[in-house]
Amino acid sequence: MSPDEFSTRFHQHRVPITKFLYRRVEANDVDDLASEVFGVAWRKGSTVTVGEELPWLYRVATNLVANHRRKNARASRLLATLFAPDTAPSAETLAVADISLAAAWDELSTTAREVLALTAIDGLSVTEVAASLGITANAVSVRLARARTQLRAALDNAS
Repeated sequence: MSPDEFSTRFHQHRVPITKFLYRRVEANDVDDLASEVFGVAWRKGSTVTVGEELPWLYRVATNLVANHRRKNARASRLLATLFAPDTAPSAETLAVADISLAAAWDELSTTAREVLALTAIDGLSVTEVAASLGITANAVSVRLARARTQLRAALDNAS
């Protein structure tokens, strides 16, 4: 893939991927991880189907975030005990917007938070979430329906 092709295919995805990373890691780690994501895109981007770049980049970013967290956990066990190993936004992040939503969000499983975050916050379609998580669109639909039901119930209990 030539530099121009790379730029054309991946430049528009820089902002969504950076936002995705900001919600998942410390702010001072975002630039490094974004560079790694686009480094992988440079090396392997020619294998990605045109039009499926963003879900593929989300999957790469998710894997890099997981690797980053594992590395940090080994480096500092104390930090690993303070922060939950979750790839979705923390309850603290959401608390700024709505305390009851943050409490309800905190009650959800990691899987439920991830599928809701990818659809509601990142704006991905069910098909894109499926590609991002490496599961079927049907599995995403089921997880999303369950997550929404759990969130509604948690919000009802909070009021």
